[in-house]
Amino acid sequence: MANETTGQPTRFGYELLRDHVIPDILGKHEDDILYWAGKEIARKFPVFSVDEVPQFFKEAGWGTLVRVSSGKEEIDYELTDRLESPATEDAFSLESGFLAEQHQIANGCLTECYGSRDADTGRIVLQVRWDETYNLGD
Repeated sequence: MANETTGQPTRFGYELLRDHVIPDILGKHEDDILYWAGKEIARKFPVFSVDEVPQFFKEAGWGTLVRVSSGKEEIDYELTDRLESPATEDAFSLESGFLAEQHQIANGCLTECYGSRDADTGRIVLQVRWDETYNLGD
């Protein structure tokens, strides 16, 4: 369904797919498949720099992504303004896979991302971690 004024997809249409259709199709493998789907989306829509990833999140309707900390082999992001319903409240696999692959492309090292909701604050944190000893170019 689309909003008659803007022509953009409605929240209802998004929720139908994300909360009902996809879980029914993927079953118990939903998180794993969505993570790999996020990686595939990153391969098909690579950014020139990881600094462009927050804009991609915004355009994709995934929410507002803000870098909150970084280190030698890690970056933590906070995800806000996300469309949520009870079924997607703690589902971050698609977004995590996308972030992992974008960073892996950028740094050339084996990279993973873990998403979680802080139980105390309710904040969504996406933790990107890579290992420079596993350089994919070698």
